[in-house]
Amino acid sequence: MTTTHDDVPTRRLGAAPAVDELTPAERLSTDELRSVQCERLRWTLHHAYDNVPFYRRKFDAAGVHPDDCRDLSDLAKFPVTTKQDLRDNYPFGMFAVPRDEVRRLHASSGTTGTPTVVGYTERDLDTWATAVARSIFAAGGRPGHAVHVAYGYGLFTGGLGAHCGAERLGCTVIPASGGMTARQVQLITDLRPEVIMVTPSYMLTLLDEFERQGVDPRACSLRVGIFGAEPWTEGMRREIEERMDIDAVDIYGLSEVMGPGVAQECAETKDGLHVWEDHFYPEVVDPVDCAPLPDGEHGELLFTSLTKEALPIIRYRTRDLTALRPGTARPAYRRMDRISGRSDDLIILRGVNVFPLQVEEIVLDVDGLSPHFQIELTRRDRLDEMTVLVEAFDDTPAERRTAAATEIAARVKDGVGVSVGVRVVEPATLERSVGKLRRVLDRRPKA
Repeated sequence: MTTTHDDVPTRRLGAAPAVDELTPAERLSTDELRSVQCERLRWTLHHAYDNVPFYRRKFDAAGVHPDDCRDLSDLAKFPVTTKQDLRDNYPFGMFAVPRDEVRRLHASSGTTGTPTVVGYTERDLDTWATAVARSIFAAGGRPGHAVHVAYGYGLFTGGLGAHCGAERLGCTVIPASGGMTARQVQLITDLRPEVIMVTPSYMLTLLDEFERQGVDPRACSLRVGIFGAEPWTEGMRREIEERMDIDAVDIYGLSEVMGPGVAQECAETKDGLHVWEDHFYPEVVDPVDCAPLPDGEHGELLFTSLTKEALPIIRYRTRDLTALRPGTARPAYRRMDRISGRSDDLIILRGVNVFPLQVEEIVLDVDGLSPHFQIELTRRDRLDEMTVLVEAFDDTPAERRTAAATEIAARVKDGVGVSVGVRVVEPATLERSVGKLRRVLDRRPKA
């Protein structure tokens, strides 16, 4: 495996870097990148097979061996890995290095089952920090900027991942974490950061708090918002950019693959997330049978790590739905579309497939309503029902609230193909999120 890590950028200001201001890895040609990927993929497959009993059994059962991978296309011969596989090997069964070589542990919340534990060697942490630094730079952050990190710290990878990447870039970090919304606004007002890293839903909560305090968010110091940890829409981007006068860009990651910094949207194009393919190899497959799909077709995103030591991951099913496209701002690196949903977030309502993001696009386009909404699933007389709960603004009159509810129901019926109830509620009555947003409240009786 090639073990040399590229330097971090050094340019201080500006959203569109010149070619000579990119890192050596970002200036690779497509052929050079493919050569790096092939070398690192073969190393990863051997590393996993030789050191993780789970992968040895899995490969043997599928009749494949690391030596069978001679080209990137050969990866499709190898079996996929799922979150359940990590849970079944909890806590350390997927590790490929001795415990005394692990420098940090992170874990999922475990709210829907046994948590997944991930580990990092010293080199893994260096790779991660470098990838996040590259991402912040692509988003418009520069050395010397102050970065307000409002992702949660602790076992969740968001806070510390953003923190270490910002430090690696040469930024000043404000480790605000989540919660204490009024204090967050005070910190942003007083400490004057240029960059904020936070979930998009919590950014909306912060915007509401700015306005509640009588502070104009467009007049604050923030110029770049790097939003991740949950799917969000173009409508939400417009809402944030208009209310705060910042560049709102997307960052992607997940703990099983590394954490934030796996892919990043570039500020100069805002046309999808460039995947840092020198460390994380993406595939898109049919979510039913995992058959590979060509670039440009929508399906489920898989990732194979190329440089991870502690926990190599092979063809990991993210459950995120997207498509891969040619690179633009970083030509050798393919872009992934904004996540359109998750294969395991799909709501099947009376035979119709519904994704929460479809509802969000409609809510954000209706006058008089805030972007805060939730979907409530219930069951009556053996039939599932869906109700959209959405907050009105303080000054929205009663007749407009009634008209807005009717408009949402009609547009969901026409655009999605299912009848739903809509209830417009008072401002600040729905649950606010300081971490990942819970859009769907499933109140149906358990079988």
